[in-house]
Amino acid sequence: MKIKTIEQHILDQQRKFPGASGEFSGLLYDIALAAKMIAKQVNRAGLANILGSTDEINIQGEVVQKMDKYANELLINILTHGGKVCAIASEENENIVEIHEDYLVGKYAVSMDPLDGSSNIGANVSVGTIFSIHRKVGKGYRGSEEDCLQKGSHQACAGYVIYGSSTMLVYTTGTGVHGFTLDPSVGEFILSHENIHIPEPCKIYSVNEGNYNYWNEGTKKYVNYLKEVDKASVRPYTLRYIGSLVSDFHRNLLYGGIFLYPADHKKDLSKPEGKLRLLFEAAPIAFIAEQAGGYATTGTQRILDIEPEHLHQRVPLVVGNKTEVLRYEDFLRRG
Repeated sequence: MKIKTIEQHILDQQRKFPGASGEFSGLLYDIALAAKMIAKQVNRAGLANILGSTDEINIQGEVVQKMDKYANELLINILTHGGKVCAIASEENENIVEIHEDYLVGKYAVSMDPLDGSSNIGANVSVGTIFSIHRKVGKGYRGSEEDCLQKGSHQACAGYVIYGSSTMLVYTTGTGVHGFTLDPSVGEFILSHENIHIPEPCKIYSVNEGNYNYWNEGTKKYVNYLKEVDKASVRPYTLRYIGSLVSDFHRNLLYGGIFLYPADHKKDLSKPEGKLRLLFEAAPIAFIAEQAGGYATTGTQRILDIEPEHLHQRVPLVVGNKTEVLRYEDFLRRG
């Protein structure tokens, strides 16, 4: 049996592009290193006095969990010292993190959700890290917000790490999706899922049905359709909803399914809005989904085509098997 580490895989991929530098490969390995350290802390969160909240409120208006703060500071520390990035945008920070003048500035901008679903750690639910990499586009030597505010279709790389019964890193550079499982006995990510494709047909739907009364009619009709009995197809679909984006998407990526966090009018009856962050969650997940044969939409627009307006922009997200996501768009059009 041939064993390939993530470092070997990254180098093999680099050789396919003769003009590629080692800077990008090094950046991916820096993220993998941070993931190992976060995984260790997640697994001992209750014992290390880092479980629970800090009583701080982040830019999203959410209570900062102790593990959020740890993961955010760790990733920023590793990335700023690595000399491979020009700017970092984090869900936990209001503005971009600029690289200190004492450190080297690289060619890439990183956007990240350091610990997605962190409020679930106390219930021992899987959580994750989501990251997105863009090439520097600004003309200045140092990075700027412009380098992070790019369409999802311009991503050089997107990925996530899921911390569950095992720790797994999944990423794409636009040439397929690959998954690596952390072997704790040697401390290395080992290639375990090569060229991932979302299975057909779609069998699972993941949505918070507690928001049903706040949805538009098209979304209501679509979810009702998924629950109808149809012996000629796989309907009714199986409902599986964890409430952690990485966990829900990861399961659907491997088993075939559709994840929905549609627009709702919980806050304003006259103005339905999405909840998930475009740069930190929706765009990287969409890039992975499309590379695995799936699709991602707001319901009316392809996620990867959206021009970001600001760092913390929120959007609806429906992602998974392409046929199913397109069906949702059709339901939405018909209302």
